Amino acid sequence: QAQLVESGGGLVQAGGSLRLSCAASGRTFSNYNMGWFRQAVGKEREFVAGINRSGVTTYLADSVKGRFTISRDNAKNTVYLQMNSLKHEDTAVYTCAAKLTGSYFIPVGSIDSWGQGTQVTVST
Repeated sequence: QAQLVESGGGLVQAGGSLRLSCAASGRTFSNYNMGWFRQAVGKEREFVAGINRSGVTTYLADSVKGRFTISRDNAKNTVYLQMNSLKHEDTAVYTCAAKLTGSYFIPVGSIDSWGQGTQVTVST
């Protein structure tokens, strides 16, 4: 149902920061649990962050905990991924996703909507 469009990716030096945005269409953004995935070349897709409908419950993968923050602004139909202290190994295509089910974003089963992805490249 929802259409998701990511933005904010780019090239950044190691130690730098980027903020990714995922804008959703429609009137029901607050009904969705939201998540961020990433996939590097030659690697499997990794679930990196999740946030529940209200934004009070969040999840961060161990690989990004302490460096990344997920947040949402339901009034703007947007979810964010603030990425600080970026490392070369963070280089990947970052994609947001939406799920209607669950009390928070669970990265298993069917995903209701996927964004197109945005490239993040971290130089050494």
